[in-house]
Amino acid sequence: MKKIILASGSPRRKEILENIGLDFDIVESGYGEDMTLDMMPTELAKYLSHGKAQDVAKKYSDHIIISADTFIVLNDEILGKPHTAEVAKKILNKISGQTLDVITGYTIIGSSIESPISNAITTKVSIKDLTDTEIDAYIKTNEPLDKAGAFGIQGKGALLIKEIHGDYFNIVGLPIASLADSLKKFNIHLL
Repeated sequence: MKKIILASGSPRRKEILENIGLDFDIVESGYGEDMTLDMMPTELAKYLSHGKAQDVAKKYSDHIIISADTFIVLNDEILGKPHTAEVAKKILNKISGQTLDVITGYTIIGSSIESPISNAITTKVSIKDLTDTEIDAYIKTNEPLDKAGAFGIQGKGALLIKEIHGDYFNIVGLPIASLADSLKKFNIHLL
């Protein structure tokens, strides 16, 4: 069986794949994302994940490459990672009481015989009405600074969530059920 490479440095994606028992190596992609491309969010997610996978596949053509890209969309606006407390506060005020689309695009590339598979999964996440005190306390954890949409559901950000509709793991960064179905086309059966 071909070796599998996760083309991502995300510790959350790594943990998801480890938890289902997949044997893989990690090779981070050097692909430069362009979030300003004029595409529908689901198409952009697939496009960016495909670019990441292709970048790694150039060096590892005899492997199966898995890549992903996750972002948050509110009213057709893609919300990126805030990186500063000030930007995090603006984003958290914007998403307070709103329902967001969390979109993860993933791509699997095998050999030249197999066609790449790209897919995008959307999960709806409703955020509670947040008080200024809650927003400030969450920002002090530094958790929102490196998370798309300024929250991470797998940490204290779970306290901001009112409800979700769809795949929880998609919010974390990898829609594992859909990915597992796609891997069957590469003769990888996780169950």
